[in-house]
Amino acid sequence: MRVALIGTHRVGKTSLLEALAEQYPTYEYYQEPYFELQERGYAFSSPPTFDEFIMQADFARKQIENSHPNAFFDRSPLDLLAYAAAVDEGESIPDEFETMRHAMTQIDLIVFVSIEKPDRVPCLVSEMPELREKVHKILSNWILEYSTKTLFVQGSMPERLHQISEAMTLGNIDFAAQNR
Repeated sequence: MRVALIGTHRVGKTSLLEALAEQYPTYEYYQEPYFELQERGYAFSSPPTFDEFIMQADFARKQIENSHPNAFFDRSPLDLLAYAAAVDEGESIPDEFETMRHAMTQIDLIVFVSIEKPDRVPCLVSEMPELREKVHKILSNWILEYSTKTLFVQGSMPERLHQISEAMTLGNIDFAAQNR
């Protein structure tokens, strides 16, 4: 099963994926494209530009297309396109959106880690809270475009892990009812 955790920054995706990797040691773990590209020597702008988010989305697409059938992904092309749309509203997203659609069909479960009220992971001013909110709104709308099963997790780390484990185990869970 390919599982992608999506959401804006500072919602706990990476911590949740690290916990999932411990719980499912036979799964491959694909780290966030930003960090993978940094490790390969790419120096991003601060904040990253539209083109840099598109580059990360393409990298995420390739991660999915070349992945093991049992894998966890820290971000998806969808997240990164949402960031691109948020940083530069004048650019054209539709072409990239369609290009990434195929990769997203290879995901068996999307886990949307959203901003909770009250916020479980505070976002400092230096961590661009406006961008965080904007990306969250874009993702919340775009996720409706996909037929991939989507689980909206919330709660403490153990609660989130339980929700994901249950969805992975059951496979046929009624996600629409679960997410109301």
